[in-house]
Amino acid sequence: MPKAKKRPKAKPKPKARKKVAKKAPRPKAMHRKKVVKKAAKRPAPKKAAPKKAKPPKSAKPVASVREISAKKIADTVARLAMEANFDLEHDVYEALRRGVGMEESLVGKEIFNQLLENAGIARDERMPICQDTGLAVVFVDIGQDAHVAGGALEEAVNEGVRRGYTEGYLRKSVLGDPLKRVNTKDNTPAVIHVRIVPGNKLALWVVPKGGGSENMSKIAMLKPADGVEGVKKFVVESVRVASANPCPPIIVGVGVGGSFEQCAMNAKRSLLREIGSRHPDPYYADLEAELLKKVNDLGVGPMGLGGRITALAVHIVAAPCHIASLPVAVNINCHAARHKTAVL
Repeated sequence: MPKAKKRPKAKPKPKARKKVAKKAPRPKAMHRKKVVKKAAKRPAPKKAAPKKAKPPKSAKPVASVREISAKKIADTVARLAMEANFDLEHDVYEALRRGVGMEESLVGKEIFNQLLENAGIARDERMPICQDTGLAVVFVDIGQDAHVAGGALEEAVNEGVRRGYTEGYLRKSVLGDPLKRVNTKDNTPAVIHVRIVPGNKLALWVVPKGGGSENMSKIAMLKPADGVEGVKKFVVESVRVASANPCPPIIVGVGVGGSFEQCAMNAKRSLLREIGSRHPDPYYADLEAELLKKVNDLGVGPMGLGGRITALAVHIVAAPCHIASLPVAVNINCHAARHKTAVL
């Protein structure tokens, strides 16, 4: 029998390989070697001084209080009291000089020339411009950052007036009581008006006010309906009634508005303004010019003897007032418009 063919041995099945999870490839950057360059050694920086803390922008530096000695105030008031009575202010002198050319009356021209000559003698001889050396009115503007040291402000002012009127041989005209009528013999007390203003300085105005012109003062509480025409009428009528009494040519101070006492104060304060200056408000500047023309048209003239120039200027100070009020005041100064000022 034929031999049976041998079957080929079956090949063994390959063993199943275990599945191995492939690792995710690393980013290229991680494969790179980090190369760190060594920085060159530098000297250690010096420690800066600690900066001072700056105040916030909104904060304002506190102003230091400035001291002004009471003695200095007294010395200044004494000097101003004498100078005011001896030296006519330049603006007043120039107004009188212009009046010579403007006055049409020959008598009026002669009076202007005499007034100029009198002012020159007073300045050169250190003598009073007028025998009435006045009540001492003193305006004080004191800064809120100023402090009077070594005495009281009022006492310092009165000490200055006392010394000025004694050392300058000026007439003493003040009575200690209005009804008992006894002279204080040193022209004190002064009439002192104080305002507190910004800053650290102290400003003084010494204003000797003669009785003749002061007695011609007027005040009226007009009705609002009287308006500007009522004000004009009152001012012109006040000058007409005064006539020669305040020794023209005069300066007319007018206060309009405010309260009863503020109106009178503004009328007097307006006399400190330089003659020839223009009011900053065009409305009142025009009103001043109109009133000056009306006053001079009265024909009172220098010393009341007739002429073209009765007043050298009209000055107005206006202030807010109540809806039911229209106060108006007139304060007149004579031709010797005496005032001197200093700032400490």
